[in-house]
Amino acid sequence: MEKVDTLIIGAGVVGLAIAAKLSQSRSVIVIDKESRVGEHTSSRNSEVIHAGIYYPYGSLKHQLCVRGKALLYTHCEQLNIPFQRLGKFIVATNEEEAQSLEQIKTRAHANSVTDIDFASPKTIEQQLSYLKIHSALFSPSTGILDSHQFMLSLIAEIESNGGIVATQSEFMHAQQLGSDFIVAMRCDGEQFEMGCSQLINSAGLNAPDVLNKITGDSDKAIAYYCRGRYYRYQGKHPFQQLIYPLPNAHGLGVHATLDLAGQLKFGPDTDYIENIDYQFDDSQKARFVAAIKRYWPTLDENRLTADYTGIRPKLSKEKQSDFVIQFEATHGISGFVNLMAIESPGLTASLAIAEYIEQRL
Repeated sequence: MEKVDTLIIGAGVVGLAIAAKLSQSRSVIVIDKESRVGEHTSSRNSEVIHAGIYYPYGSLKHQLCVRGKALLYTHCEQLNIPFQRLGKFIVATNEEEAQSLEQIKTRAHANSVTDIDFASPKTIEQQLSYLKIHSALFSPSTGILDSHQFMLSLIAEIESNGGIVATQSEFMHAQQLGSDFIVAMRCDGEQFEMGCSQLINSAGLNAPDVLNKITGDSDKAIAYYCRGRYYRYQGKHPFQQLIYPLPNAHGLGVHATLDLAGQLKFGPDTDYIENIDYQFDDSQKARFVAAIKRYWPTLDENRLTADYTGIRPKLSKEKQSDFVIQFEATHGISGFVNLMAIESPGLTASLAIAEYIEQRL
């Protein structure tokens, strides 16, 4: 039976980032049951590099987003991965919302995101005249990137370090024998086993199922699937930066983002579903349109076309929760790292998550 130092379950952006980091000092294999890497949350998002504005001080989301942002910009610059530091406006449409902007600014500064500040009336008049807003915060360190090129760069690093990324390899179960794990997986219809000293669950939407198979506790870990739709806007538009409304209990609201070609899209909204299903339900488009028109009343809804959906793993339907990154002290299994609910800002934080795990291993 073959053995590696570290086996990582899940070849999304976080699993790949962890593998790239750990492969510098040990043998690593990443397995994923899909035919391509990053098939789920990693490739169905807004591709935004977040600044670290909203998260509770000291939380993993706060610390790893701020650190991850710096690492990600450096990584993109060094490896010529397409990105743009566009900046984003967080907009208030009335006096009451403006008070919330003050609170967001205070939290951002506490989180060491001190470059965020209120846009001047002149800036709003010159750059945001197409919007109907009361006031706005501007975050200059928010940006966008090509997440697929980023993932390819991580694969290249893993492979150059002698690591392996194995798709179409489904995790079945794991058993700990002494200080090692025996991991059973299925590939091309055949089941085989591999040994490892460290086992990392970075299976994204499937992370609770993987955890239950490892611990043998069939009803311990659960997560909620929160599906969001994205609409693409056809033709010319006035947007030059990202535009975000105030955040809500489920996320950052229906915001306006740009891709690297300047194409405008809006999303995501919130729809809790029972199973992983990327079907695009166009029946609620009116609600989506209403959310956009709160800050862009001249929206031509006929130019909105269905684009794609993404699913975020949530631990709660009622409130925002932190990243879950668990070590032996939490679950009692030596050599095992469990990651769950790695939703936004997981893409931004990915390199910092990898660094965080390496330091604790």
